Amino acid sequence: MALGKRKSIQQPLFVATAKLNIRSHPFYESVNKVLDAHHFDVFVEDLCARFYDDQARGGRPGLAPGIYFRCLLVGYFEGIDSERGIDWRCNDSLSLKAFLGVACDKTAPDHSTLSRTRRLIDVETHAEVFAYILKVLANHGLIDGKTVGIDSTTLEANAAMRSIVRREGGEGYQQFLKRLASESGIQTPTREELAKLDKDRKKKASNDDWQSPDDPDARITKMKDGTTHLAHKAEHAVDMGKTAHGAILGIHVCDAAAGDTASVGDTIVTATQNLRAIEDDELVSGRITDDYMSQVVLDKGYHSKQILLDLEEMEIRSYASEPDRGRQYWDGQRDAQAAVYANRRRVRGRRGKALLRSRGEKLERTFAHCYETGGMRRLYLRGRDNIAKRLLIHAAGFNIGLLLRVKYGLRKPRSMSRAAGALVFALIQPIHCVWSACVSIVLSKRFDLLRYTDNFVRSPRFAA
Repeated sequence: MALGKRKSIQQPLFVATAKLNIRSHPFYESVNKVLDAHHFDVFVEDLCARFYDDQARGGRPGLAPGIYFRCLLVGYFEGIDSERGIDWRCNDSLSLKAFLGVACDKTAPDHSTLSRTRRLIDVETHAEVFAYILKVLANHGLIDGKTVGIDSTTLEANAAMRSIVRREGGEGYQQFLKRLASESGIQTPTREELAKLDKDRKKKASNDDWQSPDDPDARITKMKDGTTHLAHKAEHAVDMGKTAHGAILGIHVCDAAAGDTASVGDTIVTATQNLRAIEDDELVSGRITDDYMSQVVLDKGYHSKQILLDLEEMEIRSYASEPDRGRQYWDGQRDAQAAVYANRRRVRGRRGKALLRSRGEKLERTFAHCYETGGMRRLYLRGRDNIAKRLLIHAAGFNIGLLLRVKYGLRKPRSMSRAAGALVFALIQPIHCVWSACVSIVLSKRFDLLRYTDNFVRSPRFAA
């Protein structure tokens, strides 16, 4: 066979679409079947009609809401963090164009169109789309709603610590240090002197004094790995009932510097509103339990007297891990004492221990899917509303993936390829083990033969 050489390609002027061999991806084809069965495009077009002007003349053409929300779903399923990445991926794949409903000879929406549409549609509309996907899950019997787990995580903001400025006056960090050095008698400080001066200060990165000019909503926060960054906080409410599969019932983007006890109330309200919308919708065939949001599972960060009292007033049973605070005194706090002791009894019971063990399975899993494999641990958007819009559709994508995995056995596209690799490895591993065992036996026999021959050669009888 002759050696082939790379030649320059002359692209044809016209190509028949039948020759392009366009194949729809089985996962995205199933997603479209689910969305079409529940009239998703009709719903979002009616929902977003008020944001479009049918009488407009000129300007960029409008992007259909169904295509816009599908583009954000692609960002979750493919683990793409930025809208530029979504733009590139959708224009690179004919199967994704088929999922979006874009003709193969047309371009998928570019990143500027996605950004413009995101700014055009408000965050409340994105929340309604998220609630609509929850109703789809309820129609398939995947939502229980009785027991809800709540936890939060931090997301690194699209802003650098070196760019922070003083809230009063807008003075930069280096300028602030030089002014402090000048006031202390050092007129021309070196970098070492500035570092030493900065090291000895207390509360040098207080959110009360500093902010980011690029993202004023971001807060200086200590991350999970111990580093300090500008960040936002995302709080999830996850279904943890007996018949539940871990669907996200509500997501709340809030101040990263706010404590868990300050943000849990808004998350409970958001999840309760979504569950009430499912109960009130006559078109939802899969009914949730009548006593939805009657139990809440929390970690140590949410345990406080006031939170437990508030939950009792809302008739919600709490299962909150109790930190070791030592001996407490309850003078004049009988109601708080009763709430804390009741929570302690529930947590130490069999059901309480089982619920706290399942937190890692159902609650922490949502963070891994949405932010680690979903690509949103490091944000590329600024402004809390913009981030909330993207995270709401991200969480909706998680719920759709849960539906397809539980009901149809389909995994996310990247997970399917990993599963295929794992299957091949599982088939090859026994052959590899047998082969390794045979090789080791042969080598051991050969070693015994060489050792016997060596001993025979060294023996006196052979020398004689």
